Amino acid sequence: MATAITLPEGAPEEVVTHALVREVDLTPFGVSGTLSLITLDNGLDHNRPNTLGPTSLMELDAAITTAESSPSVAIAIIGKPFIFAAGADLSGLAYLSTKDQAVAIGKLGHDVFRRLGESKKPTFAFINGLALGGGLEVGLHCKYRTLATTAMVGLPEVFLGLLPGWGGATILPKLIGPERAVQVIIENALNNNTMLKAKDALALGVIDVAFAPVDFLEKSVQFAAKVINGETKIERADHTKSEDEWSAAKAKAEAAITKKYRGADIASPKAALDLLLAARTNSLSQGFDAEDEALATLTMSDSLRASLYAFNLIQKKRKKVEGAPKANLARKVNRVGVVGAGLMASQLALVILRNLKVPVVISDLDQERVDKGLAYIQGELAKLVEKKRLSAEAAAALGRLVTGSVSKDIYASCDFIIEAVFEELEIKQKLFKELEGIISPECILATNTSSLSVEKMAEGLVHPERVIGFHFFNPVAVMPLLEIARTPATDDATTATAVNVGKELKKTMVIVKDSPAFVVNRLLTRFMGEITDAIDEGTPPAVADAAMKDLGLPMTSLELLGLVGPGVALHVAETLHDNLGDRYRISPTMQNFVKNGVRSFYLKDGSVNPEATAQLVQGSVASTAEEVRIRALNALAWEAKAMLDEGVVATAAEIDICMLLGCGWPMHLGGILPYLDREGISDSVNGARFHQPGVASLPA
Repeated sequence: MATAITLPEGAPEEVVTHALVREVDLTPFGVSGTLSLITLDNGLDHNRPNTLGPTSLMELDAAITTAESSPSVAIAIIGKPFIFAAGADLSGLAYLSTKDQAVAIGKLGHDVFRRLGESKKPTFAFINGLALGGGLEVGLHCKYRTLATTAMVGLPEVFLGLLPGWGGATILPKLIGPERAVQVIIENALNNNTMLKAKDALALGVIDVAFAPVDFLEKSVQFAAKVINGETKIERADHTKSEDEWSAAKAKAEAAITKKYRGADIASPKAALDLLLAARTNSLSQGFDAEDEALATLTMSDSLRASLYAFNLIQKKRKKVEGAPKANLARKVNRVGVVGAGLMASQLALVILRNLKVPVVISDLDQERVDKGLAYIQGELAKLVEKKRLSAEAAAALGRLVTGSVSKDIYASCDFIIEAVFEELEIKQKLFKELEGIISPECILATNTSSLSVEKMAEGLVHPERVIGFHFFNPVAVMPLLEIARTPATDDATTATAVNVGKELKKTMVIVKDSPAFVVNRLLTRFMGEITDAIDEGTPPAVADAAMKDLGLPMTSLELLGLVGPGVALHVAETLHDNLGDRYRISPTMQNFVKNGVRSFYLKDGSVNPEATAQLVQGSVASTAEEVRIRALNALAWEAKAMLDEGVVATAAEIDICMLLGCGWPMHLGGILPYLDREGISDSVNGARFHQPGVASLPA
């Protein structure tokens, strides 16, 4: 029996997942006796998945006791419809004040779950829906596992700054081998929290068999009966013998960690790897004890609290758009126009087509460009069919919805138009005036501009109230952020419609004031500008580019420059210089890059581009990497404060979400502003923190 624990005062009330026991007669399946079936159910709909906090664990413990004392011949556990369990209830973790409390949480999970693995009865996990983290670990403790073919499973803990601490780090490498365990525990978690589909979980050996959801429970009970009567035997390989296998797993994991964090010292993946490798020689009890200790250490770290802040913020912003007008003001969108047929425009058309499933029309200056854009869209649909992410019939239906023309008359019946033409104000102004003579007064005109004034684009229009910024990030299908920029004239109906379209596109939205470069590009340009300024002053490029290495950003500044292109970067810098002044300096080196067609500081193999070094315009004042780091962080703190003062966004949290989702600011740092607070930069530059200390999920 497990020992009950209580979370510290102030922790949010747990949404309890109940564990209900019923007996299933196995006689129709050829076995005399019953199966004790435990159902996990929090009593809410599938929008609130089962989670496991202290009270939920105690209910599961009691249910296992009931099942053990029953005359049943086996025990199985299943979830409510569509959901098995989404893991531990993380809401109370940030309120733990001592390591002993954290150890107790880990031990409670182990004490309850291991009863399933140590039972004298055969135990089965019927994973009928989503199973993540602790939810999947419940299944791993059972002796056999079935999975619905529509369900997805995973161990995302490392993504959050934790590790699979309720048995996963110890059981999984023993079950499927260390290299496969590295894929599930480390690689998938670091790859934007990739989950396993049923076929992948089956191929890796995480589960024993998969069944369609229509008769999942019946087939799972039948499978259990065949195991019980000996008709079905599941063989388990011994993965502890081959030293080469474990050495290869270690190298694989270290490569994945280095690739993700660029050499930054991040605790959670390294701790997970240590436990995974120790599983080779550890007994289960030794492994579980080690998991308790490692999990508690991470739980009490600033990094974990920062990750929880970032995670909770992302979940909140997905559900609610701050400052959005009432949803009932939104107009129906039955036809969408995309002006332009280049790569960005074609990506926009594709993501709109796939999510809204309405007719989409595109145009460009000549038929060749239009045809190229249409070919790109059809080609991407074909790739989705090849990857089995879309049926051939669905792809064909979507393909028939997209058309193109060189005439803007095709936009006459559109309800929503987004332009993605050349980033020059006069061109966009002319375009909108042309379109206004063609479209209805209710049709919304959106711009994907990254830096230009949306208000100026609407100058001279009869209906400036229907113009709005709709700024995506590249690649459009992958990047989750959408900045929606209101001008002083933009009305609520336009904004509500834009927000509704963004929801259909599954984007996380932040409504921003129409201001130069909005949030992400303004901060990135300031940040990158400090790096290039240091180079122009005389700092070796390699030194300046390494300044932020310890943060674990997805790219260095100069790598990012190569991705966006010097031309785009220079254009945004010039726009910001013209609007915000000399703190956005124009780099002569960047001007040389653009003038002479130099794309990047680096070649594809990662080596320095000699053409780039030949274009450097440098002085004689060199800074150290640490000096460049402090300089860049100080600039970010100053600029973020200026943006809040100007009302670009209403709260510091909105800046955090923009940087987390718009440029990949690392989760373990908790967002850009909590990091600046912890480093003392906010106080040093602005005389105050952006976030108040003492908030449970934010380190003091």
